[in-house]
Amino acid sequence: MDKGLPDTRPFAAFEWMLAARYLRARRREGFISVISLFSFLGILLGVATLIVVMAVLNGFRAELLDKILGFQGHASVYHADVSPVSDYKTLQERLAAIPGVTRAVALVEGQAMASSLRNNTGALVRGISETDIQKLPSLNNENLRTALKEQGIPDVTASFAGFDASEGVAIGERMAWRHQLGLGSSITIISPEGPDTIVGNAPRIREYPVVAIFKVGMSDYDENVIYMPLAEAQDYFVMEEGVSQIEVMVEKPDSIEDMLLPLTDAAGEGMQVNTWKQRNMTFFNALAVERNVMFLVLTMIILVAALNIISGLIMLVKDKGRDIAILRTMGATRGSIQRVFFLTGAAIGTVGTLAGFIVGLLICLNTERIRQFISWVSGVDPFNPELYYLAQLPAKMDSWETFTIVLMALGLSFAATLYPSWRAARLDPVEALRYE
Repeated sequence: MDKGLPDTRPFAAFEWMLAARYLRARRREGFISVISLFSFLGILLGVATLIVVMAVLNGFRAELLDKILGFQGHASVYHADVSPVSDYKTLQERLAAIPGVTRAVALVEGQAMASSLRNNTGALVRGISETDIQKLPSLNNENLRTALKEQGIPDVTASFAGFDASEGVAIGERMAWRHQLGLGSSITIISPEGPDTIVGNAPRIREYPVVAIFKVGMSDYDENVIYMPLAEAQDYFVMEEGVSQIEVMVEKPDSIEDMLLPLTDAAGEGMQVNTWKQRNMTFFNALAVERNVMFLVLTMIILVAALNIISGLIMLVKDKGRDIAILRTMGATRGSIQRVFFLTGAAIGTVGTLAGFIVGLLICLNTERIRQFISWVSGVDPFNPELYYLAQLPAKMDSWETFTIVLMALGLSFAATLYPSWRAARLDPVEALRYE
């Protein structure tokens, strides 16, 4: 045995040599090689697709979260009976003094109808001071301005300097497009809750100049939101010296539950605290369910490729029965035979997984370019902002999640080799050579 097989240690050089030889195609083994090729391609596509889809879903959630939190704030404090918050400056100071709170913003908010010569649409009117609106990251995004400039698109994110004294309003880019308005144009805001008259409640109708046009990047906000100076909104919605709510921003939005008790204590009796997770629970739960389902469905691609490895190796074992018998008579152990076929199948899974990781990484780094190319070729935007809320296709790779995908693909590939390699190791040399 020592003369025929000088090195019988596990995963010895001759085992690697035999595994590599079985991977190379020969004429009479062509069908087996085709199965191996399809197994390799299946694992490659499965890993790449899973990485890309999970990265896009992560990016989609992160972008939506960033836009929503940049617009709404992390928590809202308001009267439980929906009456105006009168002494709001004192409440602002108490909330802002809580450790972990970055700022507290007073808001007047109400539903209205925006009317122009071109259109009539519903609108959410938000009254806010000039100091606070300039701190909103969604409305003052320097990265967005730079991107617009690089693409040669006019910068519509106008400055909010002098907003308090302007007696005008700021509207979203899509609202401006829908109403065919520009800076200096006038828009009429109609509220159904106007003054009481002898014939009933009359609507409140006022005309305001457009002093700024903003672009949040979410079609829902860019099309339906109007910002108004705080004092003007208090007068329009008859709040006198009060506000609708205080919006609170914290350092760690994902841990807003930990801030709920101190915020409630600082708000005082009769006040209600509502977090961004409570407001958007249904939406983000739906995203989480979609993400988990997509992961399970796309994992099936890798599983099918692993089953192809099993079928290919079983056929290879049948074809190499004579070789296995000769190796056994030369002194090769069952463990050696099992490791040879394990290495053969594991090589397909390993190379396919690594290739899938590289392809997935390249696609994730160029998702927006790929989207633009598909849009240019087909003439149809595959990522319509009216449907998906965002203006571009985001992709955010999570290192731990990507590592899990690679590890899972390798695990399935290795598991697929166990049964065929076990069958090869159990082959009886006498039976294999009887009819040779």
